[in-house]
Amino acid sequence: MPKMLTGKKTQQYTTEFKVKAVEWSHQAHRSVKSVAEALDIHPFMLSRWRKEYREGKFAMKRVKKAPADAKKKIQEQDEIARLKRRIAELQEENDILKKFQRFQAEERRKRSDSSGSTGENTA
Repeated sequence: MPKMLTGKKTQQYTTEFKVKAVEWSHQAHRSVKSVAEALDIHPFMLSRWRKEYREGKFAMKRVKKAPADAKKKIQEQDEIARLKRRIAELQEENDILKKFQRFQAEERRKRSDSSGSTGENTA
């Protein structure tokens, strides 16, 4: 019986590419999702490669270098994430300052209301 052709093309990745991707995803500040995005692969595929790597199915020496294009993308993603965290911190600080400003305005209003009301009741 002949093989069924579905028309789908499946991408074949070299063992070296898989090992680099797995090693890269094991770095402490990297997530599987961000590495998969940078390499333009599905996170599930990378997770599967990580499992196969743990089981010793990749008989290659461990490589620490990431692909050049993907490395640049990850650096940009790291920078964006860092800037987003900084924006969140600044927004929180701004909110606190606004609350403090409202608090001070209320305190001034209370002081001015209490000092003005004592003189009016003497009539």
